[in-house]
Amino acid sequence: MKVLHLAVIRPQDRETAQPPTLILASASKLDSFSIFSRGSAEEMMRFFATTVAERTAVGQRQVVTENEYVAHVVRRHVQLAVVVITDKEYPEMVAMELATKVAREFEDQYSEAQIERATAGVAFDTLGEYLNSYQDPQQANTILRVQRELEDTKAVLHKTMEGLLDRNERLESLVDKSTHLSTQSKAFLKTAKKTNSCCIVM
Repeated sequence: MKVLHLAVIRPQDRETAQPPTLILASASKLDSFSIFSRGSAEEMMRFFATTVAERTAVGQRQVVTENEYVAHVVRRHVQLAVVVITDKEYPEMVAMELATKVAREFEDQYSEAQIERATAGVAFDTLGEYLNSYQDPQQANTILRVQRELEDTKAVLHKTMEGLLDRNERLESLVDKSTHLSTQSKAFLKTAKKTNSCCIVM
């Protein structure tokens, strides 16, 4: 699971073709490609990102799959789209969360007028940080992290319950074998167990 490319794009208006599509900021993590093919991979990612951004309606979120890559697109308004390109295993929910977070931060930093007037890429340093921090979706997404912690707790709880059952079974055999307990005490423990067994929920 990995995020390969993250781009903030000003898509062109498909009817007027103005202003031209511009990649305002982008970051890539292409270390899974050979050093000789990274340039081509970068170009392919940029092409994929701009193409899906231009074809995403304002206010829409969509997921587009091309071979083993998935583009997660959030089109906030006419001037702004954010595209997150991942492999197929990456969770869609986390990729969309990343795209939305980047879009909000970009809008906080740049107004629509600034975006419209831009003629080249703009400074947006947090893009690289997000690209790195979202490589592990379990750590990046709070819901997934809490879900994983709940699963871990559930596994520990089940293990503990099984341990108690094993211990309970061993405790009975120990009581039967014990020479320190009188026959009366053993009978009392067995009666108590029978009496309490009505409360066991399975």
